[in-house]
Formats: sequence, C-alpha cells, structure tokens
Amino acid sequence: MALQIGDTAPDFEAETTEGTIRFHDWIGDSWCIIFSHPKDFTPVCTTELGYMAKLKPEFDKRNCKIIGLSVDPVDNHAEWSKDIEETQGTAPNYPMIGDKDLQVAKLYGMLPAGAGDSAEGRTPADNATVRTVFVIGPDKKVKAMIIYPMSTGRNFDEVLRLLDSCQLTAEHTVATPVNWQPGDDVIIPPTVSDDDAKKKFPEGWTTLKPYLRVVKQPK
Repeated sequence: MALQIGDTAPDFEAETTEGTIRFHDWIGDSWCIIFSHPKDFTPVCTTELGYMAKLKPEFDKRNCKIIGLSVDPVDNHAEWSKDIEETQGTAPNYPMIGDKDLQVAKLYGMLPAGAGDSAEGRTPADNATVRTVFVIGPDKKVKAMIIYPMSTGRNFDEVLRLLDSCQLTAEHTVATPVNWQPGDDVIIPPTVSDDDAKKKFPEGWTTLKPYLRVVKQPK
C-alpha cells in the first residue's frame, strides 16, 4: 500500500550527517519536513538544498524540523555539502539521511520493494521517484505530500505556505482557500454547523453559498 495522508509516517533508524537518529524520537513534539533526493551531486537538488538552508530559520520559527534524504552514503553527503556551499552560498544546516541501502526510500513508497538493497551502481534515473516532500505532524501522521519530477526544482516558499496552512487548520476548525497566505481570510468547513460556527466565530462571517462561508483568520 502506498503511503497516504493521515497514515503514520514510518519510523526508522538511519545514519545522518549529524549522527544516528531514530526518526520518531528525532521529531519529538515538533513538526517535520522530510524532502528526498535521488542521488548526491545532482544539479537541481544542489540548488534546493542550498535554498532550504537559507529558509531554515523560518521553519525553526514554526517549530518545524527539516531533514533531507539522498540515496547515497553519508560520506558522499559531506562532500556534496562543499559543492552546495560553493555554488549556493549556504551549506546544509540540517541533517541529511544517508539511504545507501534504500531502506527509507522503500518505507516511504518512493522505490519498489524489488529495487535492491544498495545505492551502489544506481543512477539518478534509477531513483527518479525519490523526489517527494512529506509534511509530518507532531503526532507522526503524514499531513501532506508533494511529488516533483527530477527536471523541476521544488518551490520551498510554497512548502512553507503549506506548513502554515497545515498548522493553522490543525489548531482551528478552518480550511484555507486558493492562494491563501497567512493573515488572509479562511473558510469555515461544511462539517461545522452555523450554530457551532457562531460559538467559534462570534464576530460573524460572510456566506457566499451555504457551503462557502468566509471568515477572518483566527489568531
């Protein structure tokens, strides 16, 4: 079965650039972004890892840990980090998982069970499906997933916006509309009756349709 939103994120023990971790213990009471890469020394991923390092303080503010994964040994990650710093101006300042035995890629459904048990000899094309962003909550449940092709760099500003939405909707019974940004109006879900909405939003809301009620973002 493929991993789905609402599933418990698989736990694992792995070597990282910051030592051995047990994933669920490492997350602790934080949110988590895990973003995966098919192989070290790949061009698009090089740009992504550098940008994520620059953006890390924003994730820190949101009590969200970030961790990368690449289907290569940790020693390779250390060498790659030098290239990332040289070309992007910032080296990764978060752990990078070494998935040399493909364990995590398989656990998270990014590679099939029959893919083998070694990164050695595999090309980026062999691991093309290892290009996913997972948003994981403090309850260790998968809250969101975004999958990209190798040819398209990920938009981590959008990942940050997604995290803001996930955190807001986890705390308050609301949904966020298209292109929502923090501070914009939100939506009262149809599962919340008008009577219950009056208790939650005493200042009122705007009803565009019976199923589309717009309200100011809760603080």
